Amino acid sequence: MKTNIAVLVSGGGTNLQALMDAQQRGGLGGGEITAVISTREDAYALQRARSAGIPGYVVPRKAYPDSRSMTIAMVDKLRELKIQLVVLAGCMVIFTRELTDAYPNAVINVHPALIPSFCGKGFYGLHVHEAALGYGVKLSGATVHFVSEECDGGPIIAQKAVPVEEDDTPETLQRRIMEQAEWQLLPQAVSLFCQGRLRVEGRRVIIKEGEKQHECV
Repeated sequence: MKTNIAVLVSGGGTNLQALMDAQQRGGLGGGEITAVISTREDAYALQRARSAGIPGYVVPRKAYPDSRSMTIAMVDKLRELKIQLVVLAGCMVIFTRELTDAYPNAVINVHPALIPSFCGKGFYGLHVHEAALGYGVKLSGATVHFVSEECDGGPIIAQKAVPVEEDDTPETLQRRIMEQAEWQLLPQAVSLFCQGRLRVEGRRVIIKEGEKQHECV
């Protein structure tokens, strides 16, 4: 059975592009991106969706007085579109519990650091990489996780480390993490979900593979 996927975006849509490329290769495990929903009318991600023939919608954050009312509107749109999996791909909105109540363990986010480092409120975009470089870490990376009420605090599906180079800027580190981690991990996690191979036990995400099971690390 096909899994209807909505990708939520706010900006350029590079992770959306990685998902659409994977879909074109048949790499989403039976899932299909049936909607791209932006929180901004001018997001370039909407143009990417149009070019791929995927319906695009806007639920603008600025049209709502607070995060809760915006989240309720988003949930209404997702239900209207019969969405079964929600993927946050560069969506710069912190949603309230109404989203995870409506889609328990069915909202996936990608974060450009190795959670629990450099995550939570205020850690987004280049701010994450500025913080990593400022701290002097030798490894950074990306994390794909289920979304919970706590910002960047849901169960981790997959992580990948990426080396930090001596001459890195926030921009070069951001690009390396996208290319070497985010664009690989996110489609893989979506595929596993759509194949029904993810099970959440407390804070652990277990990947089921045939008769064997192993924890995704």
